[in-house]
Amino acid sequence: MPVAKLTIELEIPAAQSLKDRRQVLRSMKDKLRHGFNLSVAELDEGIVWNRATLGIAAISSSTSYLTGQMHQIDLAVHRIANNLSAEILDSYAEILAE
Repeated sequence: MPVAKLTIELEIPAAQSLKDRRQVLRSMKDKLRHGFNLSVAELDEGIVWNRATLGIAAISSSTSYLTGQMHQIDLAVHRIANNLSAEILDSYAEILAE
């Protein structure tokens, strides 16, 4: 069964503290979980308050479905980041097949 992984690297220029960083990331993770059936986690240690890395994972029986879903998630991440005054530095997807 294929698994899709999307890694998002964010910059949060308006974050002046770890509290600001957590607020943006929590909002983004909640919106993604609500809009898609997926798992979202922070992949970095959270030491730097104006940067973050998110990992997004989804599983399906269809590779083509996962490819389309990762594209839709990537578009949603860019839209959400824009609304939260965050900037996407990099995003890359990978499909892990059996």
